[in-house]
Parts: sequence; C-alpha cells; structure tokens
Amino acid sequence: MAQNASFHAPHGGADFLGWRRRAGRTEIVYDDGVARRLVWRVEEERPDVAGLNDALRAAVHSARVLPTLYDELKKRAIAIERVAG
Repeated sequence: MAQNASFHAPHGGADFLGWRRRAGRTEIVYDDGVARRLVWRVEEERPDVAGLNDALRAAVHSARVLPTLYDELKKRAIAIERVAG
C-alpha cells in the first residue's frame, strides 16, 4: 500500500491536498498556500486508497476545494475527524 499521495490545484491556485500514513493511521492534509493548514484523521484504519485518491483529486480540481472534499468523502463513506487546524 502506498504511504502517501498528494494533489495540487491545476488552476494556478496554491491549494494542496494529500494523505499520509502516520502512527499507523491515515491523515488528510489541506494547505491553501497562504494561512490555512488543516489535518483530518480517517476513522477507518485501512481506507480504500483508490477512493481516497479519487476524492482528493476531485476536490483539488474544484474551485471550492473544502466543500467539495467533504462531499466527495461523504459519497464514498469515508469518515474523518479533524485533528489540527
């Protein structure tokens, strides 16, 4: 299993979304490139990596990254809890 993946906004924005494995858990990281960095922990211990990648890719390609991220995760039944930011 891959240990991380990252996606950058293609429309010239500085938005970054990625996921990583830390302390045996999967975390999603968002950074707007200016002042906002948010981290969520995926509640499922071993989430579907393909679904997670698809959700992050769709969100970062959207003009409204965070609302789209929440929608995409919900569609794929990927539950998260905020841990930082």
